Amino acid sequence: MRKFFNAATALQVTVLGVLFVLICIPVLLIIFAALSDVLPRPGNISLTNLTFETIGGILSGATLGAAQNSLIIAFGSALFAMFTGGALAFIFARTDIKWKPFVYLAGLAPMFIPAFVAALAWSILGNPRSGLLNVLARDLGLPEVLNVYSFAGLIFVLGVYYAPYVFLFTSSALLLMNPELEEAGRVHGAKQGTVIRRVTMGLMTPPLLGSGFLVFILSLENFPVAQFLANPSGINTLPTYIYRFMNSSPQRGNEAAAVALLLIGVVLLLTYIQQRILRRRNYTIVGGKGARASLVRLGRARTPLFAGVIAFFVVSIVLPMSALILTATSPSAFIPSVTGLLSQADFNISALWAPFERPQVTQAATNSVIVSVGVGVLATALCFISAYLVLRMRQPGSPLIEYMAMTPLAIPAIVLGMGLLWTWLIMPLPVYGTLAIMVIAFIAVQMPQGYRGMSSSLLQQNTELEESAMMHGATRVKSVRKITIPLMKEGIASVFILMLMLSMRELTVPLFLYTTDTRILSIVIFDEYENGAIRSASALSVIYVGIIAALALLARRFGFSNLR
Repeated sequence: MRKFFNAATALQVTVLGVLFVLICIPVLLIIFAALSDVLPRPGNISLTNLTFETIGGILSGATLGAAQNSLIIAFGSALFAMFTGGALAFIFARTDIKWKPFVYLAGLAPMFIPAFVAALAWSILGNPRSGLLNVLARDLGLPEVLNVYSFAGLIFVLGVYYAPYVFLFTSSALLLMNPELEEAGRVHGAKQGTVIRRVTMGLMTPPLLGSGFLVFILSLENFPVAQFLANPSGINTLPTYIYRFMNSSPQRGNEAAAVALLLIGVVLLLTYIQQRILRRRNYTIVGGKGARASLVRLGRARTPLFAGVIAFFVVSIVLPMSALILTATSPSAFIPSVTGLLSQADFNISALWAPFERPQVTQAATNSVIVSVGVGVLATALCFISAYLVLRMRQPGSPLIEYMAMTPLAIPAIVLGMGLLWTWLIMPLPVYGTLAIMVIAFIAVQMPQGYRGMSSSLLQQNTELEESAMMHGATRVKSVRKITIPLMKEGIASVFILMLMLSMRELTVPLFLYTTDTRILSIVIFDEYENGAIRSASALSVIYVGIIAALALLARRFGFSNLR
């Protein structure tokens, strides 16, 4: 027993050390950079360099203006996502609408398209001068219909493509809701609309507020959409400010770190406010009787509501994917007449694969596969060990493992990417400039999702079989290998696929870490767009979305749908 205790302690210390290097050191270096006049480099880390001048310098009108813009965009996106995602969830879970599988698909499908690909597609659709929707409007003799390079455009794109988070959280809660309070309202004479507004929506506060808060944070820290859609019109946000500081010449990393601290502070403050709001009332919705809430009969409203679902699917999936395919396969990226192009039918489908004829694109695709598989294997193993130590071993340091594993949720990806860059510049390991640093960075950023998924799967497994094996002489390692892991094979597979998919989607973190030889597909798409190669970026995006959709459907096959 003493021998096992020592082995368990050693394993726990090892996991804590790994998490400290992955997550805590980058955060500490960001704080150091914000409070000093030098950047974190070997030999530069000293308390004598600390100063508050950097933070005082960035608290200017420009920075505060960027913070105000970020808050406006995030608030608007959260409201839009809560309305659309919540409405789709209610229609799916609580009404007698037909074709519910399609409603579910419409609510979930935008998750298949990464936000930066969506921004690329809508820049093609909503450019005020050459956007396809505006060109089509001019073909039909109509005025300009859309300017996506605006606050409204940013809010629309972020709201649409983050709405699936609201849909997933809210639809699950609606399906589990205890109907007793709703029935009590109807018994006392309340009309259906009043019951829905006063009772159902009131009980939906935690999932709506929780998912809305998640969308708010994701929108606040989102860099790619802001870079694609806000930058052309001169709208500054905190993430684009950080990116601009880091890419200036000479690099202004101290100012970037100070802005990053401001962004982290906003996230932590909002987390505290959300928790205070939810503590004030009781929102219990699942009772012990297992009754199912009655469906709302739509009557004549069924057709217009289903038309609204179709419209959302068209806006979120059909239009952007059509724009990408049309741009990639047309003779030119700049289309003077949509009706003329469609009538000529002058498309080259083989253009979708043309970018892969270039060696650098093939290398990027290979790098993406290597990094994604590496992250999938290593992150799944680390998440399993971490979850097992926390939930089964229950040693004194177990809560610290969980806290460290979930810390990246409160740190914007662009901030963590900056910290990871400095960490591996000063660490005495030659990983910078190799694919290994991408694997390390992605594990750090995606640790909360993997840990949460593995913990959920482990909690579903009873400990009796494992304990019985140990009582009959099996070691802990053997009982885990022979019993626990086989019973968790679907959960482990789902976490592996989740890590794989999230690695394929990631853009913000590798922006600070890639070199010419370590570019991945998301970086290539970003660079192609930034360099004006719109056709190539569109073609790569179509293939990219297809890969991610396949991975998402595979994850769904293994029962894991709570993707971030």
